[in-house]
Amino acid sequence: MALLDKLPSRTLTVRGWGFVLTAIVSLLAAQILGRRDLLYVGVLLLALPLASLIVLRIVKPRFTVARRFQPQSMEIGATTTVTLSLTASVAGGATVAMEEQLPARFGQAPHFTYPSRNPTRDGVSLYEYRLRSASRGVYGIGPVTAEFTDPFGLCTSRHVLGGSDPLVVTPAPVDLLGTALSGSRGSDGMAATRRQANPSDDDVMTREYRHGDSMRRVHWAATARHSELMVRQEESVTTPQATLLMDQRHHAFATGFSAAFGSGDGTGLSTSPTFEWAVTAVMSISAHLLERNYALRFLDHHGAPALLHSASAPFPSDEEHHGQGAVAGIAEGLAALELAPEAGRRSSAEDNTGSSVVRAGEAARVAARRIRRSTAEAAQTAQHTAYGDDLLDKLAATRHRGPLIAVVGVLTTEEARALASAADGSSASYAIIATERPVDSRKQIELLRDAGWHATAASPVASLPTVWAGLEQPTGPASARGGAVSGAGRPSDQHRPARDTSRGPA
Repeated sequence: MALLDKLPSRTLTVRGWGFVLTAIVSLLAAQILGRRDLLYVGVLLLALPLASLIVLRIVKPRFTVARRFQPQSMEIGATTTVTLSLTASVAGGATVAMEEQLPARFGQAPHFTYPSRNPTRDGVSLYEYRLRSASRGVYGIGPVTAEFTDPFGLCTSRHVLGGSDPLVVTPAPVDLLGTALSGSRGSDGMAATRRQANPSDDDVMTREYRHGDSMRRVHWAATARHSELMVRQEESVTTPQATLLMDQRHHAFATGFSAAFGSGDGTGLSTSPTFEWAVTAVMSISAHLLERNYALRFLDHHGAPALLHSASAPFPSDEEHHGQGAVAGIAEGLAALELAPEAGRRSSAEDNTGSSVVRAGEAARVAARRIRRSTAEAAQTAQHTAYGDDLLDKLAATRHRGPLIAVVGVLTTEEARALASAADGSSASYAIIATERPVDSRKQIELLRDAGWHATAASPVASLPTVWAGLEQPTGPASARGGAVSGAGRPSDQHRPARDTSRGPA
């Protein structure tokens, strides 16, 4: 029996191998002893596993597989319940061992048997298990694999049932302290709009007289119509607006120990710890503003819609977000957002290739070729560089329509100057530089602050609420030495064992 257990069992079971070995012994004995009855027994024992294998290969099982997530998308660290329902096209049959395929980061896949102990009246077997993820992304859950055996238990055949369903894991927002942004109202997003109304205005806004109102504000025409004192409305509260910029350049976040990596856990995202911190910051700021009825304009470093290149965005070309469902839409779009290389940027290694071996007589010609090439490239990409004319023109079109908030990566001095000029078109400007070495961004912060920005720098371990609260101190020291606040440990990705839900409530 120990020998049978060591034999491969992907096609034949232990019983099947026993039939085969017995058939071989019977055929050898029939040949040596000349017994025809042993020959018949050997042929029969050998034909049964072969016939079972052919039947399993020809007859394909047909199942209807449905998968439901509750909730449909989950935040990092939260838990979702997966409900799996299986229905066979033909009722009856032997018990089948099944396994749900999961990405490796979720641990061991859940196992279960079909049919369940108490299927529904329609013959549907229901199973439940829970998933939790510590990283954002879109994960493929499924398909179901099942091992079928023949009625004699001699052979096995593995089949894939159904397909996979995407599970969207969104970044979790962090609660931010209330600032001047939260109390802003008006079309400029910062203060209430003052409206100078005359008694002859047809569209003047009026309200009932309140104790303490000046008699000079009484609207006599409205008073005559309503038969009570009416006064002119001095303030008109409109929807506040804000603009949020998000840097997505590969080289801006893939620096130092935060070198970008492609996750090998099923998401395939190009990201880094610094970029993940920036994503959380953007998610938190978006939720902070949208929950306070802001109309949010979400752009990237080129001035394009920030979620344009996200594979999970429901409406990637939208740059305006407001109303109900806006927070969920941005969260879903940020789930699969990844770093993108900046077009037209060459590495320093490429620029310095062969510089040590260029002869003195060829140096001038090489320099001239580089100047011509750089001039041509500059003419082609001037409108599409980071924080370039495209972005500035788009911000100028909505001049003085609310605060401007930028979450960026490492900036060069030229990029900081270009970004600083964007402060002219907003009521107030706030910048957070996400970098592993905040102390190296002091010069860039000074440039931004000199232009009127509220700027700071933070490392991936900095406390986001603390960084956000510190933005209200534009003249204070940069929080470049921040990042001393370590983030709490993240929950590990895991799933809870699948359980049969057809038994009804516990």
